[in-house]
Amino acid sequence: MKAEEKKQLAKEFYTSMYRIRRFEEEVFEFYKRGLMPGLAHLYLGEEAIAAGACQAVGPEDYIGSTHRGHGHLVARGADMKRMMAEILGKGTGYSKGKGGSMHIIAMDKGILGANGIVGGEIPIATGAAYAAKYRKTDQVVLCFLGDSASNQGTFHESVNMAAAWDLPIVYIIENNSFGISVDIHRVTKEHDLAKRAVGYGIEGVTIDGNDVFTVYETVGAAVERARRGEGPTIVECKTYRWQGHHVGDPATYRPAGELEKWKAREPILVLEEQGLLTEDEIAAIREGIEAEVLEACKFAEDSPYADAGEAYTDVFSD
Repeated sequence: MKAEEKKQLAKEFYTSMYRIRRFEEEVFEFYKRGLMPGLAHLYLGEEAIAAGACQAVGPEDYIGSTHRGHGHLVARGADMKRMMAEILGKGTGYSKGKGGSMHIIAMDKGILGANGIVGGEIPIATGAAYAAKYRKTDQVVLCFLGDSASNQGTFHESVNMAAAWDLPIVYIIENNSFGISVDIHRVTKEHDLAKRAVGYGIEGVTIDGNDVFTVYETVGAAVERARRGEGPTIVECKTYRWQGHHVGDPATYRPAGELEKWKAREPILVLEEQGLLTEDEIAAIREGIEAEVLEACKFAEDSPYADAGEAYTDVFSD
């Protein structure tokens, strides 16, 4: 990679990660003010995964997201105004306020939907990969999931199908160590979850999820394999969430000092320490994003709630 290309990528990565960071901080503020219904599962501390992975796919590709999905949408370029409005339950949101924090969908950006069910997005994303192969569209799917979701039956059934049929999908495990309050090391014998790929005869790799360039290069290679018809890959990204499982969880189950250890090498700091951006460039990026995020917050807070008659529109069941 040429120096100019790496610097340009660094700018894009920093912009994406800082945008996610500030968006999530403002979501937390809305929660503390009592202005959002339900709970929010924040992506603070995991920004490099979304930023690096989403940069590795094209606009025609698909994204399967999770209950901790704000970062995926922001990195993909979803409208932050509509996202924040959705989180506040407003009629101007992506789903007219009906989905809330855990169910934002942005089909215009290839986002198949965040999903409040642990592992619920995995078969949906796998189905999209099957459809892409069947229609011969050359599309690839990124399926984000957490470490605990990798213990769900939906994960194993989906990966088995994707492997058997060489589907164009990359399963990205965001291993932040905890499923709600359960340490993943207590409930798995093998702690490098990507090694599970061996059982399905596919590629699997475990990487530093806090280094955005590592994420970008690893996911990019997996995307290219998938596009060539060489089947799925499991990419496990080791990272750490700063907050509890959700914004109301004090996370007292975490070992003393563990959070501070991870914050010392958090994604934005890791990129800054690579020296690719000057202090002035970083300041300019931050200033621009502050304006974007505050504009999104104002739009969401000023937006009206949907009319009560909307409750039964765009709702489907079998």
